[in-house]
Amino acid sequence: MSRPKTSRRMSTLNADPAPLFAALGDATRLELIARLNDGRPRSITQLTRGLDLTRQGITKHLRVLERAGIVDSTRAGRESQFTFVPGSMTQARAYLDRVSMQWDGALARLQSFVE
Repeated sequence: MSRPKTSRRMSTLNADPAPLFAALGDATRLELIARLNDGRPRSITQLTRGLDLTRQGITKHLRVLERAGIVDSTRAGRESQFTFVPGSMTQARAYLDRVSMQWDGALARLQSFVE
C-alpha cells in the first residue's frame, strides 16, 4: 500500500528570497505559473500541452518552482498534480516593498544632503 506523497515545498516565509526570485527568472517557469494561477491542479501532461519542451523538461522546471515554494504537488493515482501557492507571491511582494522603502529612505537622505 502506498502512502500519500507529502509536499516537498519548503516554508518560504522569512527565508532567503533568492531561490524564489531565481525561480521566477525563467520564461518557461513564468508560463507554468500563468497556467497554474487559476488555482486548479494540473498534471505534467496538461502543463506540457502547447509548450516546446518534453515532459522531463517541464518536470525539472516544476521541481525548481516547488523547491522555491511557488508550486505544490500531490500524487493523484499515477500522476502528480501541481498547484500554484499564492503565498509565495505575497512573500516576493513583501520583500520588494521592504527594498523599495530602503531605497526611498536612501534617496531621501541623498536629496537632503545635496540640498
